[in-house]
Amino acid sequence: MEYGLVVLWLATYLVVGVAALPLVGALFPRFDDSGAAFAVPVGLAVVAVVGHLVGHLAFGWPALVAGLAALVLASGLLGDSDAVDSREFAEASAVFAAAFLLMIAIRAANPAIAPLPVDIGEEMLDVGLLQASLRADALPPEDVWFAGEAVKYHYGGHMLSALLALGLAGALGSAQDVPRRAAAGLGAFFVGVAGNLHTAANVLGWLLPDGLVSSAPGVPEGASSWTPTDVTGEFGYFAASRVMDIRPDDPSSGLAATEFPLFAWINGDLHAHMMSQPFTLLAVALLFSYWLGDTRTRRLALFGALPPVVGLVALFNIWSFPTVLAVTLLALAFAPGEPTALLNSHGEGLFEERDAAAEEAARFGVALAGTLAVLVGAIAWTLPYWVGVVAGGPDQTVVYWDQWARLGPLLVVHGAFLAVFAAYVARRLSTDRIPPLAVLLGGVAVIGVTTALGAPAVGLTVPLVVAGWWLLRDRPETGFPLVLVAAGAGLVLLVELVSLEGERFNIIFKYYAHIWLFWSVAAAALLPVLARGRPSLDVDIGRDRLRRTGTALTVAVVLLTGLYAGFVVPAQLDNDPVGADGPTLDGTAYADALYPDEAAAIEWLNRQPGRQTIVMAPGGYRWQPEDGNGASAPASLTGHPTVLGGPVFQQRQRRDAELVDRRDSDVRTLYEGSTDEQSALFDRYGVEYVYVGPVERNSYDLAVTDHPDLEVAFQRGDVTIYEVRR
Repeated sequence: MEYGLVVLWLATYLVVGVAALPLVGALFPRFDDSGAAFAVPVGLAVVAVVGHLVGHLAFGWPALVAGLAALVLASGLLGDSDAVDSREFAEASAVFAAAFLLMIAIRAANPAIAPLPVDIGEEMLDVGLLQASLRADALPPEDVWFAGEAVKYHYGGHMLSALLALGLAGALGSAQDVPRRAAAGLGAFFVGVAGNLHTAANVLGWLLPDGLVSSAPGVPEGASSWTPTDVTGEFGYFAASRVMDIRPDDPSSGLAATEFPLFAWINGDLHAHMMSQPFTLLAVALLFSYWLGDTRTRRLALFGALPPVVGLVALFNIWSFPTVLAVTLLALAFAPGEPTALLNSHGEGLFEERDAAAEEAARFGVALAGTLAVLVGAIAWTLPYWVGVVAGGPDQTVVYWDQWARLGPLLVVHGAFLAVFAAYVARRLSTDRIPPLAVLLGGVAVIGVTTALGAPAVGLTVPLVVAGWWLLRDRPETGFPLVLVAAGAGLVLLVELVSLEGERFNIIFKYYAHIWLFWSVAAAALLPVLARGRPSLDVDIGRDRLRRTGTALTVAVVLLTGLYAGFVVPAQLDNDPVGADGPTLDGTAYADALYPDEAAAIEWLNRQPGRQTIVMAPGGYRWQPEDGNGASAPASLTGHPTVLGGPVFQQRQRRDAELVDRRDSDVRTLYEGSTDEQSALFDRYGVEYVYVGPVERNSYDLAVTDHPDLEVAFQRGDVTIYEVRR
């Protein structure tokens, strides 16, 4: 186990956090901890934004030094050193370290950066982006799977990881007048430990008689024969992430990914949808600081901090960009006070002598203007990314989606959070004539009607959106968590109504990740309120009874969502890493054990300086040489670009799909064509090395090995690497 590396990485994060403490003190003056919990993401955000801009001139050490210098300068000039609370930062650091070490422990038991059959996911894509960033002289990095062209993908997280390799729930709780540590602890649990109700549904099916199992909504098929070994066996952790039908009218279309953070950490995803989450939370925290702040704090958050952070979110994961802008719009529209105060005297009188509808329209008009300012600023802060990467991406058409998800899968994915929000809203809406139970029964009736009409998502979400809107206007003390509840409900409904042509899987996958994040934070803030017997009611119900029901709900939600971790984490920690004698962070140890000849070739390529273009068989998401599948491993694991890798992925990312087909044909010609054809293609793509391994031998009738300009540079077993002499 590489303990020194663990200590070094943890220390790096915390040092960046220390440098950011004065800056977060200025950004979060109303937070009890002066923003100490956000010191690390704020510090990383500054390094990433500045490093990205400088990196287009010179990436690597110049970008890293510039980012760190900007962080120190921003803290010195804009920060509030008097607000620094070292004790609060030490507490936040302890929680961060505990989460970091738990993740390391899980990954050390199964560290493989590998495709099927060793692991599941897009690890080869992720490590390829990381390795390409490490080898880049300037941004954007060269596409490791499309030699000679810049990457057409959100590469921000991999860029930041490369720079580092070179060298909100608690706050919400305090505003809700609840124990801050209880909210913070629940926030950490829901974001990092909890899973959906898939495991709980299976346990229910395991315990109940068969007749009852078949009638329960959301209980997976075959639950009656389920046993705990199903979730603790090889890839047993995977089933909980595949719950929603891609096309409810066509079971053969498969299941979409409905991932939650713990699953992604176990699966080892250094993927855009996960690396963007801390900065999405940072944007939410800045909006909450806006919500609490005076005019000066609001201006600093809205015009100073949010634009670069939102731009960074897009750089990390373009799917998150519209979500963060939508939450910005909601927060600005519902924030307490007069939004026109930001405009000084120019906004005076805007809300005077207006009826309710006109005032609401004016508020949303001001909120829309503020959101547009954030949008423009975000693009400006990350302009090279928009010009060089997004502008060259594929044309995609937004389409109406005419199928509604079934009630059962919706409850499995969202049910735990919906129970919390339903209980809170029921208490808030109750009166002396309408008790909370009546409100809940009314909600159940609405769900029943909409389910009978074939649109259960309407019954699950629209009441939350409407109730949230009314409560935020009529009872503003309900606070910021309801903004997150409404935002998540709106996303659930939006996913049911629209899609991108050919991207239904990703529409569910990407936006459900945002919903989990928002609802985790909101539930963490609201559950302690319920457990304390609040909010107060104008009905004849004792506070003790409210406390008991709130506490029971909290315990039930924690237990049911914690079952996944309870089964899966111990099983993962008990794993023996492939290719290692014990826990290790060596993500390529499996290659030495399973593909020794190719592992040696990859190690040799890793030692070659710069970026050397290699030709190899285009690979997908499997490394099975006997079937002609090589996962483009020699490129992905080294950062040296190949003429074509991941052809299916490239078809999705590039505007000219025919170019991908042309390269696929050219690779075949490079291996099977005439000497003249091969020489011309060597020059066209700048090929330095020709890789001939078991995949190439099984895929092509090799003629390239007789080319007069090739010289053996490396050979072991079935693998030969030829250098192109010029």
